[in-house]
Formats: sequence, structure tokens, C-alpha cells
Amino acid sequence: MPLIESTVSVLLLWAVIGYLIGSVPFGVVIARVMGLGNLREIGSGNIGATNVLRTGSKPAAIATLLLDGAKGAVALLLARAFSGEDAAQIAALAAMLGHCYPVWLKFKGGKGVATFLGILLALAWPAGIGACIAWLVAAGLSRMSSMGGLFAAAMSSVLVVLTGFGTTYLLALALTLIVFWRHRENIARIRAGTEPKIGQKG
Repeated sequence: MPLIESTVSVLLLWAVIGYLIGSVPFGVVIARVMGLGNLREIGSGNIGATNVLRTGSKPAAIATLLLDGAKGAVALLLARAFSGEDAAQIAALAAMLGHCYPVWLKFKGGKGVATFLGILLALAWPAGIGACIAWLVAAGLSRMSSMGGLFAAAMSSVLVVLTGFGTTYLLALALTLIVFWRHRENIARIRAGTEPKIGQKG
């Protein structure tokens, strides 16, 4: 049972907390700590795991993937434990926005796929597992991380309903729309046949 019931002020507090957790740019931090250079000047300049992989360091990319996913899950789980499900969903959405639009990087953040998957795993774990499988299948077949993310996001709203978590549908849909918006340039490149493959530098 949550320790503090969800009121408007509590929900706003969790929105701020979720945003701050989500806005930690782990890719930039890890690249700098591991001496890989300024991530904003490498590859696409994105702060996510796919661009970290372009530095040539798989451990750094894996660490970024896990931490970006974890921050979405942590924001949701903390809010759920202390203030209930409404607060959890608000914190999760705020964490996603924090990752995509971090104040520390002039609101120029990542594409949100890892954070989205972390949130979904904590929100409705069967749907989260299904989305991860969807990512693996689509990314594996296309060799494009963006294709995996888009397919996983597109499937998420269906998966939450099919797995009995229909009350999370609106959040899943909102996260999907954010992922697609953040990938609008990738979508254009996919259509043009110029989207980089996984691990491709530059």
C-alpha cells in the first residue's frame, strides 16, 4: 500500500522527480568517464546506447542501455511504492520526457527507446518482455536499431491490452507517440534507404 496517497501536489512532485531521474545523460557520462570523447561530437550526436556503440566500446553501449532503461523503471517503481499507480504513471511519463528533453543538455536528449522499454517492464512486465522481443526481432532482421525501437513501440499499446494491463494503455500510447516523434528523422532515412545499420560508425 502506498505511503502517501496521490493528490495533485504529490503528482506534480513525482513529475519533477521523474523528470530529474530521466534527464541524467548516462551515455554522455559513461563516454566521458571511459575516455571515449564527447558523445555529442560522435556519430549522430545522440546520447543513447546506439550512438555510444559507434565509439567502438560495446561495454559502454551496454552500460548505457541498461542505465537508460533502469532510470525509467526506477522512477516508476519509486512513485508506485510511495504514492500509488497514478503517481507511478506520471513519474514514468516525466522520466521519458526527461531523457528526451534533458535540461542539462539544452533539451536535446535521446530517442527514448531504452527508457521506454525500462518503463514498460516495470509498468506491465509481460508487455515489456513482449516489446523487448519485438525490438530484437525487428532490429535483428533490419539491422537497424531505430526499426527495432519503432516496432517495439508500435506493439506496446497492443501488448498491454493483450496481457491484461489495459489500465496502462494511455501511458503506453503516449510513450509510443514520443518514440515515433523522436524518430521522425530516422523514419525519413528508413524510407530513403539511408538509415545507418547497427554498429556502423559515422
